[in-house]
Amino acid sequence: MRCCPLRIALLALAVACGRASDPPAPPEALAYVGAARCAACHAREADAWRGSDHDRAMEEPAARLGDFASARFEQGGFATTFFERDGRAFVNTEGPDGQLADYPAAYTFGFDPLQQLLLPLPGGRLQALTVAWDARPREAGGQRWYSLYPGESIPPADVLHWTKLSQSWNGGCADCHSTNLRRGYDLAKDTYATTWSDLDVACEACHGPGSRHAGWATGKRSAQRAAGERSHEGTGLSVRLGRAGARWVRAEGAAIAERTPKLATHAELEVCAPCHARRSQLAEGRAAGQPFLDTHRPALLDEGLYEVDGQIRDEVYEYGSFVQSRMYAAGVTCSDCHEPHRLGLRAEGNALCGQCHSNEVFDAPSHHHHAEGSAGADCVACHLPARTYMGVDVRHDHSFRVPRPDLSVALGAPNACTDCHAGKPARWAAGAVARWFPNGRSGTPHFATALHAGRAALPGAERALAALAADGAQPAIARATAFTLLAAPDLATTLAAIRAGLADADPLVRLGALVAAPGVEPRARLAAVVPLLEDPLLAVRIDAGRVLADVPAELWTPPQRTRLAAALGAYRAAQAVNADRPEAHVNLGGLAALQGDPETARSEYRIALRLAPWFVPAYVNLADLERAAGREDAAEAALREALAVAPELAEPHFALGLLLIRTGRRDDALAELERAAALAPDNGRFAQTLALALDVRGERARARAALDAALERRPGDRELRVTAALLAREHGDAAAARRHADALAEAWPDDPGAEALRAELAR
Repeated sequence: MRCCPLRIALLALAVACGRASDPPAPPEALAYVGAARCAACHAREADAWRGSDHDRAMEEPAARLGDFASARFEQGGFATTFFERDGRAFVNTEGPDGQLADYPAAYTFGFDPLQQLLLPLPGGRLQALTVAWDARPREAGGQRWYSLYPGESIPPADVLHWTKLSQSWNGGCADCHSTNLRRGYDLAKDTYATTWSDLDVACEACHGPGSRHAGWATGKRSAQRAAGERSHEGTGLSVRLGRAGARWVRAEGAAIAERTPKLATHAELEVCAPCHARRSQLAEGRAAGQPFLDTHRPALLDEGLYEVDGQIRDEVYEYGSFVQSRMYAAGVTCSDCHEPHRLGLRAEGNALCGQCHSNEVFDAPSHHHHAEGSAGADCVACHLPARTYMGVDVRHDHSFRVPRPDLSVALGAPNACTDCHAGKPARWAAGAVARWFPNGRSGTPHFATALHAGRAALPGAERALAALAADGAQPAIARATAFTLLAAPDLATTLAAIRAGLADADPLVRLGALVAAPGVEPRARLAAVVPLLEDPLLAVRIDAGRVLADVPAELWTPPQRTRLAAALGAYRAAQAVNADRPEAHVNLGGLAALQGDPETARSEYRIALRLAPWFVPAYVNLADLERAAGREDAAEAALREALAVAPELAEPHFALGLLLIRTGRRDDALAELERAAALAPDNGRFAQTLALALDVRGERARARAALDAALERRPGDRELRVTAALLAREHGDAAAARRHADALAEAWPDDPGAEALRAELAR
């Protein structure tokens, strides 16, 4: 979704989301002056910007593109009608109470290839209607109203309904579609008073607050020019963008240009990343020039978001792909390909790549092996494969990868070849690529192998992940992701990798290592993580505080405790930025629980559920808190509520199964554990617990069958393998016990416990 589809409901447009003619000034005496002030001196840039995606990110209703001549869209048993009244645009649709009502179109949202409408609801809310206008030409299938969730019935109780938090403009997409956005959320009242300085993405969204620059331009410009002062610092801007004299130079005989001089910083990417990355927000009022990780925490190559080789899967935008690329490593920046004001490409077709890549070498059949002028001869077809989001929005993967159909064969990753040649098998494509490029990258090592091993719990995964995490030649985002998949951070090999990762020069690697650090013994964890309490980047500091929050007080020195308090204070402040989101309150509740404050934890979980009654993690955490307090009835009530809203999720079934075992209702418990294992067949813990429950009931054959099935899916899962070995021994099957112990020792050569178990079962 271009901004994560929003949804909203009722109330006149003048409520708290109105224009902010006098937005609050940001800190350090910097103020936003507005695009009109910038355009007075920068007419050429302003003219290029007008009509761009940034300029039209959000507009007044007069910019609407859709058919409002009593157009009607029907799906899922209800209709949405678009019409005009007294010159204003309205939508008649199902509101939060399930009744049809008229809502004025407050703003339009985007324009190409689709346009959404923002509708007002009480409490200052603006919500994005999930019936959008397809702005593509009619011959391309456009010029129609369509649903972002085609074929689905979405009643008002559904989390995806346009009136729900999932469709909130204020808390979801606003920060990237307007300039100097202040959410203005009041938790006590559950209302917004959202403001901005420019309705759209204007000059200061990228260049920072302009007051000092405007002052320089009007008061000191002549004197500074006379003195030859042309430095960035002298202009009053908070960030320097542009190429600053850098050129791409192709040496004689070279096929690819090199940047001259070398790129010193990634300042441009730091400016673009907050709105072109899958990330969480840590601070409000970000000014251009701040490091990305000082205001946001980016997602890593997580399963569900990215394919195992790092290709885009869900809506992850460009940052996570681009930082994997050789282009990024070589110093390519966004504006090398994209004109920064008009936002169009700097050249069309293969001429864009030809700026740096020799046409004679690369834009030739000898390289692309397709007919001249065909779709397969386009650079982007092979190197920037596309995926479609929001039904009609085609977006390119910005990792600039070489097609690797051999990874499709080995790991199941998609590839650009069979994207185009539908129906052809990956082996066919892999064979063709290997013939065309016998000395190419087919079959060469790729970080995908380690990530696949970690995701699938294959034998040797831990060593492969540790090696990837330590390999400075690999993309930092892939190294960071390797840490998140470590299953045994307490082993010597993985512990060494975590310690090195915590001290790595790249902040993404430090963030990844912090994900693995909670599995490290408290004293060793404290020693390794405590320096990060003073990391220069906020994302790292607050994660370090969270990781150390449960380290026993007696292990701390007074200065260390002071640094921890500061980091945890910053962590709480970061959650407060997202106080309208249930995730923030679950995070705060989890921190309170870690620190032995169950009342605060309980309160935060309840706030999360007040904001989002569908948010299952809050129910599960609350149930665990009640269990720890000995309140099994309250824990069961929380889990039953979770299952009422999300019966298809495995975690509450599993937690309820454990509770029913504790309270002696074993038959009911088994049904819940079986349901959890069926819903999440790749979860080793669920399979292990089910097997043990079956064994306790005397159903030995079913217990071992459950373990065998789980080990088929996760052959290197340590806990599953140990359980299988011990159950086989208890059942008198010494051969099977030894077989499992041998497999365990081979899969975990660094685990002394694995060798000890094999020795014990060999006796």
